[in-house]
Amino acid sequence: MDWIILVTAGLFEAGFAFCLGKAKETSGTEMYLWYTGFLAALCCSMALLIKAAQTLPIGTAYAVWTGIGAAGTVLLGIFVFKEPASLLRIFFLVTLIASIIGLKAVSN
Repeated sequence: MDWIILVTAGLFEAGFAFCLGKAKETSGTEMYLWYTGFLAALCCSMALLIKAAQTLPIGTAYAVWTGIGAAGTVLLGIFVFKEPASLLRIFFLVTLIASIIGLKAVSN
């Protein structure tokens, strides 16, 4: 269950980065709504990370949380914000995901 909480926290991390990207593209009321989404996703992400870190090793929990957030943000950048999907970017994204899986595999 703690791993599910941690993965959800990582997804919220990608969500708050997404909100920042969308806020940058907008202005006025819509920009403030995206910033509100940023704050909500940030609070959810931190609260879930705190909950997961109560039972998981903090080094592993933090690394997995940031890894999921980073991988999710890269994927959102490629698919939503039309950032380049070069071969090297995809290679390093795959190695990042493999590292997250490896940390899960060697943690209890």
